[in-house]
Amino acid sequence: TDPQCNLTGMVLGFSTKKELEEVYKTNQHIKAGLEPAFESQPRLIKAVECIPIERQEGLFLLPGHVGLAEYEVTLGIAQELSGSIQTLKNLPGSISYLLDKTAKNFSADYILIDMSPSLSSINQNLLMTSDFFILPTIPDFFSVMAIDSVATILPKWHQWAQKASELPVLKEANYPFPKVTPLFLGTIIQNYRIRYRKPSVAFQKWMDQIKDAIEDRLFPELRREHMVFAKQVYSEQEMGDDFCLIKMSYFNSLIAISQKCQTPVFALTAQEIGQTGKVLENTQNSQNSFKESFSRLADKVINLTCNAVRA
Repeated sequence: TDPQCNLTGMVLGFSTKKELEEVYKTNQHIKAGLEPAFESQPRLIKAVECIPIERQEGLFLLPGHVGLAEYEVTLGIAQELSGSIQTLKNLPGSISYLLDKTAKNFSADYILIDMSPSLSSINQNLLMTSDFFILPTIPDFFSVMAIDSVATILPKWHQWAQKASELPVLKEANYPFPKVTPLFLGTIIQNYRIRYRKPSVAFQKWMDQIKDAIEDRLFPELRREHMVFAKQVYSEQEMGDDFCLIKMSYFNSLIAISQKCQTPVFALTAQEIGQTGKVLENTQNSQNSFKESFSRLADKVINLTCNAVRA
């Protein structure tokens, strides 16, 4: 749902705008899926035929579209005035309806949504109709400030969503707005440098401030809205007071190779890496470390999402 379509381009291996436009011609993208609602077309939304990802069995991509941002204003108006303007009643529930329809078509266990870094009406809609959410961070000043902003905004969004789900006009719409309280899975801290197998002093300072912001400001606000698990649930996943799912340092040169080969960093072969000797050995050690980190992250997410006990 990020209008920049970075994930779509990376997963499909695109390097030019023309390649992305070829996908748009097939109507296999999120904007085409939403057109019946946003363009008032006389047909119901149906599942989008997603693109299977090579070398990743069971993983499918619903491509983004740079034009999705065109629906921002209309959706924003609908979410503020849907109780009084009948012609807009089908918009607030349309995105959730499309994703659910598409997921059922593929018997999907999880829908992973790549959101843009903004407080837009589309993000408001997506987050408040999701079952769970993860907060990605980088150890810097801007992440600390963003956490403070999120601590203020998310409770307001949740209060709006609860009221919207009770409005008769949205309940009776072709695409009813669902009643959902999203649960906070935790944070991910990424893109930092390590020295002697630990984050460098400069990065550790910001990690400590992120921990304080989560523990003292964000978590209490989310708990008041019942948007968190009981603390014991996090403890069982060995998550501390920072509620951090995983810490992921810089991939260094591996990320560029990963994107070029369209392969996860931990699955790159020696031939794809293009190194030899001690350098290759060090790189492969890093690969193993990243694989262990991603495996722990996946296990925690699965355990948490299968144990939805609210605080």
